[in-house]
Amino acid sequence: MQSKEGISEGVADFGKSAVNEALLDNPIWNALRSEHQGHAETHGDASRYRPAIGPLAGTPDQLLSSYDALRSLAGPDGTLALFFPDPPALPAGWSLFRGGVLTQMICRSPKLIEAEALERGTVLRRLGTADVKAMVELATLTEPGPFREGTIELGNFYGVLHGERLMAMAGQRMRVPGFVEVSAVCTHPDARGRGYAGVLMSRVMRDIISERATPFLHAFSDNPAVSLYSKLGFVQRRTFQLAVIKRED
Repeated sequence: MQSKEGISEGVADFGKSAVNEALLDNPIWNALRSEHQGHAETHGDASRYRPAIGPLAGTPDQLLSSYDALRSLAGPDGTLALFFPDPPALPAGWSLFRGGVLTQMICRSPKLIEAEALERGTVLRRLGTADVKAMVELATLTEPGPFREGTIELGNFYGVLHGERLMAMAGQRMRVPGFVEVSAVCTHPDARGRGYAGVLMSRVMRDIISERATPFLHAFSDNPAVSLYSKLGFVQRRTFQLAVIKRED
């Protein structure tokens, strides 16, 4: 059913009983050990996405052995980004470059906004390798989270374009059995307030639902966009401590 606001309600249940939601308690680590193992670099008790994809890394805990394993994965710039259930307890040799509280939201009952809600003169389409330069430029300008040339490998991305100009985008990032993350949601400052983010997220969510998977996402707890996410059916599941850490050597 579609409401007057262009929101589809009553989306059918899609296999909630067949998945292990506890995988989301350590999403980066579990993604790199399962659905995204092919995108991982691993050493001991640590894994990270390949540097061309981004700095996200995971460990099973904050033991010294895990930090030691991370050291060899940090790469030339020495920076990694992790989600911890507790505040980071960095041993000697590491510094906290950026922190903050993240909310993890999950969407069990989607309320999707239809593409007809877009204004005339815009085009919504799937993005490909030819769009990567524009995608990186938009992400650099708007800072929706780490986005690099290889991030597009993680799943489907969609954009709203005015002519050849990319004005907004959203796509997929982490993936564990039964769950796929909506990520890289961003809009150019010249195009904010036009509803692009909701339409794009809905398109990404449709792909996830078609796999009989459940959408989830991460955002800073004080991000105003959380109200949009709630409108689309996302509810808070838990919080994490973001730790962007840098190796000191």
